[in-house]
Amino acid sequence: MQKAYKLLAIQEGISNSEAKAMIDAGLVSVGGQRVMLARGLLKESAKFKVTKLAKPVKIFEDENIIAVNKPPFITSQKIAEMFKFPLLNRLDKETSGVIMLYKNDDFQQRAIREFSQNRVKKTYLAVVKGIVCENLTINQPLTTIKTRSGAFAKIDLKNGKSAITHIAPIAVEGKKSLLKVDIETGRTHQIRVHLASSGFGVLGDEKYAKSNSNRLYLHSLRTKIFDYEFYAEPSREFFNQGFNEIDKTILKMV
Repeated sequence: MQKAYKLLAIQEGISNSEAKAMIDAGLVSVGGQRVMLARGLLKESAKFKVTKLAKPVKIFEDENIIAVNKPPFITSQKIAEMFKFPLLNRLDKETSGVIMLYKNDDFQQRAIREFSQNRVKKTYLAVVKGIVCENLTINQPLTTIKTRSGAFAKIDLKNGKSAITHIAPIAVEGKKSLLKVDIETGRTHQIRVHLASSGFGVLGDEKYAKSNSNRLYLHSLRTKIFDYEFYAEPSREFFNQGFNEIDKTILKMV
């Protein structure tokens, strides 16, 4: 047995610090499961798969806003640094899809009012554990707790803030389902907590669903704000859980 980062360094011909950084970023898997601890012990015969970071793709830009299709494993703040404008919304590092940046303060203030009044329409795709056969609305208030290791959300019926999630099945394969997810509110980790609490944890969600996979299968597909509508096409690997036959032209109509 040997520490994971040391084995990876040998396999990839890189330094120990580079190997540790790759594991910490969530880019390394063994047997289809992410390596969660750089210092965790693995058999010396372990074969690593290293995910290469995809490049963010600009969807749209005008005098007010930039919309970007964010790949997984890149932080929202990194997107802001790359495109040199402040964030209008955020996605978890592991989540891919539509992320927006604003180009002037007037637009930001108007957009903030849209978000606060729940007038921004957000549609996600999620691959979840379990068979979902019918539409479902989850209306459970959430509380966010900030810790040294990051934010953590939980259902709090007494003191939580309103959180409403609508889910609809698109396809079922084995014991997994591909879902369309619409959220009326935008609480921290809302989709992940609501789906996990309903018994349909997002594949790859280690925090709430105790599911280890090569990535978090959650994608921000479409966002509508004012007269803007942004669509972020999912990467091919998003469908490698048995949904490869999904016609992407159908997703554009979701």
